[in-house]
Amino acid sequence: MPKTLQFELTGEAENGDRMPPGEPANALVPAKSFALVGPPVRPASHATPSKWRRRGLWIGLALAGCVGGWLLYAQPWTAGVAAVTVEIVTPGPVTRVLAVNGRIAALRSVDVKSTVAGTLVSPLAEEGDIVEQGAVIARLDDTSQQSAVRQAEAALDQGLVAQTQAQDALRRAEALGGNVSRVTLDDARRAMERADQEVGRLRALVDQANFHLTKFSIVAPIAGTILTRGVEPGQVVDLSTPLFTLADLSELVVETDVDESYATQIRPGMPALLQLTGDPGTLDGRVSFVAPVVDAETGGLAVKIAFGEPQQAPVGLTVTANIIVDRREAALSAPRSAIETTGSGQAVFVQRDGKAQRVPVSVVDWPADRLIVTEGLNPGDSLIVEAEGLSDGQPVTMPGQ
Repeated sequence: MPKTLQFELTGEAENGDRMPPGEPANALVPAKSFALVGPPVRPASHATPSKWRRRGLWIGLALAGCVGGWLLYAQPWTAGVAAVTVEIVTPGPVTRVLAVNGRIAALRSVDVKSTVAGTLVSPLAEEGDIVEQGAVIARLDDTSQQSAVRQAEAALDQGLVAQTQAQDALRRAEALGGNVSRVTLDDARRAMERADQEVGRLRALVDQANFHLTKFSIVAPIAGTILTRGVEPGQVVDLSTPLFTLADLSELVVETDVDESYATQIRPGMPALLQLTGDPGTLDGRVSFVAPVVDAETGGLAVKIAFGEPQQAPVGLTVTANIIVDRREAALSAPRSAIETTGSGQAVFVQRDGKAQRVPVSVVDWPADRLIVTEGLNPGDSLIVEAEGLSDGQPVTMPGQ
């Protein structure tokens, strides 16, 4: 049934409004009552917010239900099923190899330098020449030394004359016998001794001058091949100037450096496989020398590898060397990608009952794609070859399943 709304209005009197007699002009107009019939009307300012609040609440509940359902279905806090590749762990022969690069060098090589300063007048030897030990391979200007030799020889000649005179004087004194005083005879003998000593000293000077003269001829200290020549005629050289590099090419070796991390595992006598640059074949070798000191600047350990048979190859040629450090006929190994390293150690994942199970292991760390596993794995285990992204107990599947 329609409701009746009543309103009372009051206000100041305006033209046309009738006031009771005796009331002032600005008195309030008596209240007038009005009646409106119809359904109740709510103020507009209160209707819209309430409506949208109810709608927002229902929408929020619907969204929360969808999200909750998806979380219960997907369970993102748990790892999903991962597709993995496995290999069956089987004992087999394993070779631990250290691969390094080196260069061919002569076992016996020497840098030839002059022991005196001077001007080079004739470099007799050229690069590639084969020379014998003691052969003259270069000469320095020896004009000044030739003069020194002649002066020493002239002084020796004077000393020999004085010696002869002293000998004659002594013979005369001795021949006179008692006709000369004893003092005169003793003086003659002492003069003879001084002359002999002087001659000896002058002979030594001559020998020294002649020996020094030989230093102006550069000779080969060993038999071999001239590898390099670093001087030209007319060049002034001193004791530090390298003149030639001479090497005996009858016995070649491979010189290389091994990182200090593996220094304690390299020993003389270890076999090696060598491949010369440009030659597809491999050659047998053996570690012949291991330096007793690690280079403090480079952290490298000098190693020499001898060829099993004499080789002819240019010095300095790059050689790839695989030093065989360890051979095991029946060992367990795993790909490096299968090994997970954490703060607590190393582990692998094996597939058991459709899940990835973490297994702690001990391995021989080595720069290789496969590592020897000494503890943790057993023959027949299904080893997951890629450990990245896996977690313990995570469901896994293999291709074809």
